[in-house]
Amino acid sequence: MKTKTYYEQLFADYPDIVTLEQFREMLGGIGDGTARKLMRENRVQHYYIRTTYMIPKPWVIDYVLGEHYAEYKYKLKARV
Repeated sequence: MKTKTYYEQLFADYPDIVTLEQFREMLGGIGDGTARKLMRENRVQHYYIRTTYMIPKPWVIDYVLGEHYAEYKYKLKARV
């Protein structure tokens, strides 16, 4: 099982607050629609300022360590 420290090291090159595009990269290149859906459903904590999503890196790490992301990854593996 991957830990918070693992993801802190993995995402070390990203800024402290990431954009939606950077968030998509961090999650392995998910689609824009999927990323926006995660934001609209409040699956990932974020700020929405004017027309820009801003996600603090610790919140991305919290998401990838959470239950929803684990279920999402499991469903993707089941399709292959």
